[in-house]
This record gives sequence, structure tokens and C-alpha cells, in this order.
Amino acid sequence: MKINLSILIIFILFSCTKPIEHIGDTSVSVFKDRHLYFDMAFKTDTLKEINGTYHLDAGRVLLKKIKLPTYFAQPKVTVHMTLTSNGDPWDKSGSLFVIPNTADLSVLDFENGSFDAKQLNEDFPGIQSFNAEQKTFQPNVELLRFMTPFGVGHFNTDERIAERKPVYIPKWEDNVEWTQDITQLLPLLNDEVYIGVYIDTWTKEGYNFSVDLQFEESNIPNHIKKNQGIIPIVNTTKYVSDQGYYDAFSKGNLNVKVTFESELKNAKLYYITTGHGGHAEGDEFTKKEHIISFNNQVVKQFTPWRDDCAAFRRFNPHSGVWTEPATWKGEAIEERIASSDYSRSNWCPGSDILPEVIDLGTIASGIHEFEFSVPEAQAIDGNKINYWMTSAYIVYDL
Repeated sequence: MKINLSILIIFILFSCTKPIEHIGDTSVSVFKDRHLYFDMAFKTDTLKEINGTYHLDAGRVLLKKIKLPTYFAQPKVTVHMTLTSNGDPWDKSGSLFVIPNTADLSVLDFENGSFDAKQLNEDFPGIQSFNAEQKTFQPNVELLRFMTPFGVGHFNTDERIAERKPVYIPKWEDNVEWTQDITQLLPLLNDEVYIGVYIDTWTKEGYNFSVDLQFEESNIPNHIKKNQGIIPIVNTTKYVSDQGYYDAFSKGNLNVKVTFESELKNAKLYYITTGHGGHAEGDEFTKKEHIISFNNQVVKQFTPWRDDCAAFRRFNPHSGVWTEPATWKGEAIEERIASSDYSRSNWCPGSDILPEVIDLGTIASGIHEFEFSVPEAQAIDGNKINYWMTSAYIVYDL
């Protein structure tokens, strides 16, 4: 009886393969019922450690070291965050991030005085990778970009707020929840890492929040974890006290040179951007085209914009309410509209933001350049604040 040679080889290979070590599903509580707030007392000591959590930038950033599982079988990774206002009535930008453990320097080094961030990149230190004093810095990688709503959960029973509730929502929500699949970031989420939360609050009341990471292991036999790598490219979010809001797109393009030591296969650029300001005709409320180029070739050209913000009304009890002219059954009427209803630059009060994913294919080793452009971006002009929170990283196959 003859045995097919190819079948025999496959049988031998599977027989000799070492079984994958299984960990099972894991849920990691990163932050549990934490209070993030602004405190002027931190101005003289911007870095403060309380019960294992670092408070940076006058309290607007919380940072802690987390022990995460190391998987051998492929898991799905999901981030889950809940947030409630503790008295801050405004919509604020927020970022949940991880510090790459492949770098020597981090935002902690900027804030504890061990490295002078002011010598870097003029007014915007630490937005891209650099080498200095024989040390390497890489920008933070975002796990979740989010926007707080107007006073979710805190102002629900306020007598003035009751008059603002539209008839089409049954009740004000007690909190806001965000869930995203972030499996592509698994290479950064193992062993011990620093994970932080930034919210641009300016009040002592601030916000309460919780963050969980959920790892759901594949039940497919021999489903080995994908061998991938991540390269942080840029992050303009204000994580450091010496940083300002990034309005430099109004002055020119943001160029980032990167060196790849080896070929990158199936490379994808993850790009997250939101515009802010809050004043009429500012970058927050007007459409601004973004152009992303790689090695002088445009790879993405789009206008980041959200026009579904009225769908988040139930999370925004403290939103201001006005009237605008409308027509109903042939007659002119005044219709109510909330501030949270207005369209914005890629976000709504109470929304999370999904990254744009750009396929770059195979990239040869060597020096390459990204160019990020917002041609009609506006500069900060007194109390007219215009800035962009923009971050990007590459995921590739090894």
C-alpha cells in the first residue's frame, strides 16, 4: 500500500509541532473608578505620584504601569472605557495611550526633569521619534481617541437641565461607554507597559472613568499569534506640560523621516485626527482637507468630518440650547438645536474616533518620509483656539 508522500510529510510536521500554550480569555482592569481633574497646585510640581498612578500636566494626564498577559495563540483585543462627568460641564478631547516599551525615553522623563524637552523641536517637543544623548524617544500610541460629552451623568437631575431635554430621548444617560477592537496593537500590549489617559479638563471637578482591556483567545486549533510589529510615527496630542496645542499645520506641513532597519511587509498606516477650537468658523466647526503623502506620493486625501452629532444628544445634558429658523407645514417656526448637535471635525461630544487605515504594501528598508498636510488649517489667534490632535503608527508583518 503506497502512501502519498505529501500527506506523510504534513502528518510528520503536525506530529512534531509543539502544542501552543493557551492562556484563555483575560480581562485586565487598567483604571477603576479613577478621578482625573485639573489642579493648579500641580503647576509647581507637574509630576505627582499617588498610589502607584502618576499625575502629569497639572493632573490632566494619569499614567500607571500595567502587567498584561503574553499570548502565543491569537487573541482578539478590545478596549472598553466608561466615563462620567464629576462636575466638568464641557466637551473635552481625550486620549487613552500606551508608551512603547521599545524606547528609552517617555513623557515621564520630560516631566520629572531627567530630560529637557524644551531643547526639542521648538514649541512642540516629543511629537515624533528622535535620538538624543544616546537615548531614543518614540511618541505615544493611541489605544482610543475619545471626546467627553457635556456633563454626562452629573447634571441629569439639575432643574435647569430638565427643560433642555428633547422629547425624542427617553432620559439622560448615566455615563458614556466606548468599545473598540484594537487587536492590531497587540505587539505593544504584553508584559509590563505604561498606559495613560489624557483629558483636556480645566476644572477641579473633572471626570470619573474606568478602562478595561479584554483578551479573547482564538479557539481555532493551532491558531498561532500573528507575528507583527508596530512603528510609532507621530502624535501631536498635548501630553507634556511644556507642550502647546498643535497649530503648526497653519504654518506648513508636518514632515516625519523614519528609518526602517528591514523590509516591512503588508504595512498599514493607522491615522487618527480631530480638529478643535470651539469658536465660530474655527477648525473645529469648518471642514479642513487632510493630505497624507509617503515618499512624495499622496496615499490619502480626505476631509475628516462628523455630521451625526445629534445622535449623541442623550449624553449631553449640559449642552447649550438655541433656536434656529425652520419651516413646519408651510409656516416659519423656531426649532431648538443643542451645541452638541453641531457637526465637527471628525468628532461629536460623546463619540470615540476610529482610525483611518491606509495600505502601504511592502516597504523597503532605509530612510522614508511621511508628510501630513492640512492646507487650510488656522493658527491660534488670542482666544480663537485652533489645533489638531493627530497621531499615526504603522502595523506590519514580520
